[in-house]
Amino acid sequence: MIELINGNCRDTLSQIEDNSISLIVTSPPYGKQRSKDYGGIDPKHYVDWWLTMEPEFKRVLKDDGTFILNIKENVVSGQRSTYVMELVIEMKKHGWLWTEEWCWHKKNSTPGKWPNRFRDSWERCHQFNLNKKFQMFQDEVKVPIGDWSKTRMKKLSDNDKKRMNSKTGSGSGKNISNWIGKQTVYPSNVLHFATQCSNVGHSAAYPENLPEFFIKLFTKEGDTVLDPFMGSGTTGIVCKKLNRNFVGIEIDQKYFELSKERIASA
Repeated sequence: MIELINGNCRDTLSQIEDNSISLIVTSPPYGKQRSKDYGGIDPKHYVDWWLTMEPEFKRVLKDDGTFILNIKENVVSGQRSTYVMELVIEMKKHGWLWTEEWCWHKKNSTPGKWPNRFRDSWERCHQFNLNKKFQMFQDEVKVPIGDWSKTRMKKLSDNDKKRMNSKTGSGSGKNISNWIGKQTVYPSNVLHFATQCSNVGHSAAYPENLPEFFIKLFTKEGDTVLDPFMGSGTTGIVCKKLNRNFVGIEIDQKYFELSKERIASA
């Protein structure tokens, strides 16, 4: 099931049934960035704008569902804005659990220099849940263990075969022998994905790898995923490939038509 809605998500979310969405994954307009392309919210009013939609996000999300918000603070008057941190705090005040903070490392980021900073090479993906127990399929996102295991496990010491406290005193020692014979392991919360390299008709499209990771981790086939700021339809394309239902909302008519075309041809 693919349902695409052209309109303001603040108004059109009412068309979605209560507790029907397993995952919300989205990247909303950032504070005043690329305002000529698709609008932008003044950082001073960003949280107030967000809170007009928050009750509807909570209503449509299942009790064991997850909300992934891809966003990054921009620079205002030579310093980082704080609207993202303020948004996280307000979400917590409204009953959301700020469960995890994922870092998307843009591994193909090109070098750059400004008078007081360097080029951004990462963005945040904030994970919110309504309950401590939420749907999660960790085995679906395992990654290759890597070449380090071939040399590291050739000759294990006695200490490698039991869990010991770290020599630094951090208390996080590992039993290295647990990795013997394993070809895949769980990833960290740093995701290494290249940015969108081809022109898809939208200036801020994220790569398919990003929503794909979270869709695999937090949903199963037949679940419904919502992107309330659909943009060029990347989340919908991934849902179609992974046999998930998808609801996408886009306010801009041009990008809505673009999403329809891209998802239909996926």
